[in-house]
Amino acid sequence: MTTLKLLPGKKERLGDQLYGQILEQIVSGALKEGAKLPSERTICQSFQVSRPVVREALTRLQADGLVVSRQGAGTFVEKRPPSDLVRFADSADVAELLRCCEIRMSIEGHAAALAARRHTPQQLSEIIKALDHMRVSFAAGTLPIAADFNFHVAVAKASGNELFASMLEMLHPIIERSMAVGLRITREISKERIERVLGEHQEICNAIARGDPDAADLAMRYHIDRSRQRVTDNQRDT
Repeated sequence: MTTLKLLPGKKERLGDQLYGQILEQIVSGALKEGAKLPSERTICQSFQVSRPVVREALTRLQADGLVVSRQGAGTFVEKRPPSDLVRFADSADVAELLRCCEIRMSIEGHAAALAARRHTPQQLSEIIKALDHMRVSFAAGTLPIAADFNFHVAVAKASGNELFASMLEMLHPIIERSMAVGLRITREISKERIERVLGEHQEICNAIARGDPDAADLAMRYHIDRSRQRVTDNQRDT
């Protein structure tokens, strides 16, 4: 069995800290794909935390597709995230960034559907302008973090319900951090991945422009879900 070395951290958010330390070992290769994690009891003793904390961390790791639990056999590493993940984000923050994506899928999918029904020509123009700024930024070799956020806010405003945009503004710090990590990984991996990311945004824009709420909802949810997967899957869109 692979030895799991855990370093005691701060007392707050122990579940996220444990998640982050296991994540670091998976990214580094100390825990390889297919490796079995120590038992819950062993992890509790190593990290000096309660079993609920361990279960919280393992549940999140399973939800993010990083480990898989096999009844009667234990928990095993399922896939390895990009090596740049822990370079671009504090490992203890990764769980929170991924939780943000889950919230965004629900909020922004519905906002995109409403935008397809309610947008004005000016609002559609703002969405297109933000997407154009993303393309220009990528072409210049810079990260389009502001343009990406502006695109999503423009879609939220086009919903005709100002609360959608207000919610994104409230989540702005964590969304921006999440986008920064995802965009940095995207830029490091390949031009093809950049084109896929831009293409996902274009699909959202196209669905809104032609007034197709179901397609807009699906395109937005798909984009955010893929963004989340690209952060955790080293083979995604390579």
